[in-house]
Amino acid sequence: MSRPDPWQPSIHWRGHLLRFGTIHASEYGPAAGLRLLLIAFLLEAVLGPRLWLFGVLGIPVPPAWVRVPLLLALALMLVRFAAGLPLASIGLRRWREWSRIEKSYFVQILIVANVIFVVLFADRWRAIPAEPSMWSRYLVVATSFAWGFYQEVVYRGILQTELVRRLGALSGILIGNLLFTFGPLHFYHFRDATSAVPMFAGIFAIGLFFAVLFQRSGNLWMVGVFHGLGDAHINGTLPP
Repeated sequence: MSRPDPWQPSIHWRGHLLRFGTIHASEYGPAAGLRLLLIAFLLEAVLGPRLWLFGVLGIPVPPAWVRVPLLLALALMLVRFAAGLPLASIGLRRWREWSRIEKSYFVQILIVANVIFVVLFADRWRAIPAEPSMWSRYLVVATSFAWGFYQEVVYRGILQTELVRRLGALSGILIGNLLFTFGPLHFYHFRDATSAVPMFAGIFAIGLFFAVLFQRSGNLWMVGVFHGLGDAHINGTLPP
């Protein structure tokens, strides 16, 4: 019976080193891949991440708490029925299919991130129960979480998955993250020349981390929840 390698980190540390074991590569044909690209184009360039097309057509744009869940549901339905792929193909695997490393890393980050964010934004969280529209504010928090999750579904799950399949990991990650940073999702930052450079630098760096984490783990739940968590604490708790 062989002894465990003393230099091998435990499963509770490997996730922090982005060593998740087997990378779950998506297996589908070129036709399905083309449909994934078209889905990403439809969601971001045609409908627009904020449904700007509604305004152009004179249709009232629904509030964020309606718009964001609809966009998320539409993205998942298009993958399943338009591209004809199971959601596991874009990284939405069932919990029982996760490795022990993935589960340990996910739970650790979930706990640590929540503690850090609650400490950083303690004043904001304490102020919410005192607001007249307390439940509306909690709805904003939930919507912000869903918004972050939606971004990862489109840019990592749909777009990056297909770009990596076509171009390889390096090119796929870089091109996908450039579109995430400078595309329709964050294009409005160009309006403010003074803050554009630091904003885009921060968006690119955070997006690159999520892109590499997704590539190494093949787990869209992790990046989606982490992104949503950040949006919920940072944007969702902003005073009205």
